[in-house]
Order: sequence, then structure tokens, then C-alpha cells
Amino acid sequence: MTYTGREATEATTAVRAARDFLFAHATDYRGAVEGFEPPRPAEFNFALEWFDVIAGERPDQAAVTIVEADLSAQSWTYGELARRSDQVANWLVSLGVGRGAHVIVMLNNTIELWEVMLGIAKVGAVSIPTSTLLSASDLAYRVEKGEVDAIVSLTALADRLADIDQNILRVGVGENTPTGWRAFDASAHADESFEPDAATPADDTSLLYFTSGTTNRPKLVEHTQISYPIGHLSTMWWLGLRPGDVHLNISSPGWAKHAWSSFYAPFLAEATVFVFTYDRFDAGVLMRVMDTHRVSTFCAPPTVWRMLIQADLTQLAHPPRELVGAGEPLNPEVISRVRTAWGSTIRDGYGQTEMTCCVGNSPGQSVKDGSMGRPTPGYPVVLVDPATGELSETEGEVCLDLAQNPLGLMKGYYEDAAATAFSRSGGYHHTGDIASRDDDGYLTYVGRADDVFKASDYKISPFELESVLLEHEYVIEAAVVPSPDPVRLAVPKAYVCVTEAALAAPDDAARSIFAHAHERLSAHLWVRIIEFVPELPKTISGKIRRVELRAREAERIAAGDEAGQHRDRDYR
Repeated sequence: MTYTGREATEATTAVRAARDFLFAHATDYRGAVEGFEPPRPAEFNFALEWFDVIAGERPDQAAVTIVEADLSAQSWTYGELARRSDQVANWLVSLGVGRGAHVIVMLNNTIELWEVMLGIAKVGAVSIPTSTLLSASDLAYRVEKGEVDAIVSLTALADRLADIDQNILRVGVGENTPTGWRAFDASAHADESFEPDAATPADDTSLLYFTSGTTNRPKLVEHTQISYPIGHLSTMWWLGLRPGDVHLNISSPGWAKHAWSSFYAPFLAEATVFVFTYDRFDAGVLMRVMDTHRVSTFCAPPTVWRMLIQADLTQLAHPPRELVGAGEPLNPEVISRVRTAWGSTIRDGYGQTEMTCCVGNSPGQSVKDGSMGRPTPGYPVVLVDPATGELSETEGEVCLDLAQNPLGLMKGYYEDAAATAFSRSGGYHHTGDIASRDDDGYLTYVGRADDVFKASDYKISPFELESVLLEHEYVIEAAVVPSPDPVRLAVPKAYVCVTEAALAAPDDAARSIFAHAHERLSAHLWVRIIEFVPELPKTISGKIRRVELRAREAERIAAGDEAGQHRDRDYR
């Protein structure tokens, strides 16, 4: 049976017009930025007024394609997913999940994730996407902070919910549904036609996302029915997505980047979300899958890009048209190696859980290696001097001018007026990230405001030093932090993950890395200490926890522990 879809509303028409304007200016940066007007409908429901309308127009196009570790593949069309999410919406309502209910969604990249997210949206309830890697205590914190009414989880994770309030509805995806839980499979018997109880106000909450928590306990970000669902037009434009594209985004559910590139942006573009579920990362297998399924746009975090360049990139016969990196800034050496092999440049971009893509190297424009790019359409990005609070033309904290009301910015931190007010002091939304701006308006990441440090009165950007270290053949990953020093206040120390060849002769490897850095950095920026480590501490979303490394280094100095330390003075 062909899915007939829903009638387009005024909101649908407004979103489509804005989307099509960006399509028409896909490679016209100035035209896109100067002419874009983000739509601001009074009422909007992304699942009903966008996804279902597109499903009626493209019922047989693949909406989601998933390739399993054994390389078997399955696709679900827009029509199938629209009809299935109607069933899920009806079933959730029958269980008491109504408009405004808070629902944790703790699933992997299986089709149930998209069915549930769309179903929750249709009801007008609130999704709280959550990683399946969370510990029981982390989950308990999120349940309490998020004022949760229901949890949709893998049944295999039931033990993590053992101490959660038993009055909270539990929906299980998978076999062996625990006693007291509702089996998600039962939703397949619900009515295939969903009718909402009312229109959805644009200012209603649609999503609650926990931040990655690189420095402290994660905050809870509140997004409306338009801030992410429509705000991600900027992300779609940066990704370079077009109707019919096959978009692979390597990202785990539970983090905002998944919503960026595996939900809103592809569906806004009428593209296919492509997922490869691997047990262990293998660059060669990944490239084979990309070739087989003709992936046209590819987004991956720096960690994946760094692992990819350790392999023979020429294995990929048909590189994607668009290559992008996000999550953390991408180092120039990685960009250079990929460009040499694939003939395309990885375009970096920038945003946060709190917003959609606000800075990016857009398609068809000159890309400056190491630069985050320029402000995307709809985003009034400014640099503010952290010391004076004044606007700066050259370097400062990346901020958004609130007077221009950027659509893709969060409503605030949920039930945390103090944190919201702090982030919006002086009429700007403060990101906490420092960047420099060149004469062409391109922004280059300097570091987190709390990561930048001083050594001998010189300001040190860890990212700048890490980028140089990553150019060395032995270095896989690196993180630079200050090491307390009685004379210089601090000296740069690098925690480095290296290849097996380097570990076979660590002294020789350290000597080579120091020499490499000395040749490419000014003397005041030299890395003075190197410690080889098997891995870097990261959040479960993959971001390096430099705060943990700083604490580790302070403890090492206090204890007088010199084990495993390679110092540049010993190799001169």
C-alpha cells in the first residue's frame, strides 16, 4: 500500500521555501548569508508537518539504510517509516505518554531509534536521547535531572534501570522483556493512522540533550519544536546535502551530533540516512561499504579521520562528493592526507549541543586548512574579548549576538535559570571557545577558554601544538596540557598515543617527535615533556577530557613522579 502522506501546512511551505533558498545558494556564500531568513512559524511539528509530507511525495525513497557488521543491508522508505511511526505514536499514547511527557531514548543505531524519535515527536512529547554506554549512576542522574516519565531502552540494559523509580514507564526493545516492562514489538499492532490531539506550539520543548561534560557534570539543553528541527537548515547547508543523497554520519545515538547528521539535516534535505554498524573499526571495510552503497556525503569525528589516514585511502574507488568533520576541530595534517588521496577537502564546521552548525567551511568555497570556516546562514557570530567584554575583530570568545535572535540556539538550560543567564551575559550567548579571525572572515579554533594556558607569559593554544604533533608519522593522537613549572609557571606537556613502531623504541621515537616539533614551532611554543599513553581519557561522546589530564599532571608533579616522562632537554 502506497503511503499518501499529509497535507502541507503553512509551516511546511515556509520551511521548504527557506530550504530551497539554501539549495539555490549551495555554493554562493555571500548570497546565502545575506539573503537567508529562517522561518519562524507559530506552530510546527517536524514529524507531522515535514517528514510525513515528504513521505507522501517520496514514499518509496529510502529514509534509513542500515548495514550490519556482516555487511547485510536493509532499507526503510520514507513511506514505511511514516506509517510505522504513526503506529508508535498511537501505542505510546495508549500507554499514557502524552504531550509534554519526557521520554529517555536509550537505543543503538537500529531502525527502532528512528521509529521512536518520530513517534515521540508526533505525540508532542519530549525526547531525551541517551547513550547506551551510560553507567547506572549516570542514567539515574539523567532520569532525575530530566524529570523523566518514560524510558525506551534495550532490554539488555535492564540492570542499569534496577534502581530507577518503578513508577517510570519502561519500554523494552529486544528479546526477554523484563517483568513490568512493555515490549516495543506490541506497537506493531497499533493503528497505522495517527491524529494529533492539537497543533504543536513552536515554543514547546521537543528535545532535551545532555552536554558531553568535558569539564564538569553535563548540563541539560532544552530545544524547541523549531530550534533544532528548523535550525538544522544551517547544518544541512554546511553538509552540502541534496535530495536523494546517501549520507553517512559516524556518530553514536545519545549525542547532539547524531541529531545533527543522522536525523534532522538529512530529512530536511530529503536524503537517506546511512548507518554502518561495525563491531570494531576497520578502515578497509568501511571504505568497501562506502563504495558498495555509493555514499555521497560523509561526516566523521576527528578520531575516525585519524584512524582512516593510517590506512591506504586509495582503497576507496568512489570518494563521497562532500567530506566534513565535526565534534572537535580537525588538524590540518589529516585534511591534507585525505585531499591527496581522494581529491576532496574535508570541510570543518562548528556548533554545540546548544545550537546547530553556526560556523562552517561551506561547499564550493575556498577552504583554509585548520579553519572552522565562516558564520553559516542565520547565525550572528561575533568574537568577544573575555577580559573586557568588548567585541574583537581578531581574537576572542565565539559568541552569538542575542539581539538578532538566532533560530537554532537553545531555549536555555532546562530548569537552570542561573546557568542560562550566565551563558547569556552581556547580550551574547557565550560558547566558551576561543577563536581567531583572519581578514577574509575565516575563524580558526584556538581552544576552550579553560584549556588555553600561559607559559613564560606566552599564551599557549593546545590545539595549535597538537596539530603539529599529529603531522609526525608516529603520532596517532595527542593532547597538550600545562605542566606546573617553578620558573615558567607552566610548560607544555603532550600526552601522546603512538604507533607500535614507536613503542618498540620509545626513546628514539621521543627524540624524533621533539625534533619534529622544534622545527615547526617557535621556541616559546616547544613541547617540553612527552608521555606515551595507550589512550587518552575521553567523554563517552569521544571528546578528550583535558581537564582530567591537567589534574593527572598536577598530581604527578606533587608526587615527584618522573616515570615515563620524556623531556626535550634530554634529547638535545
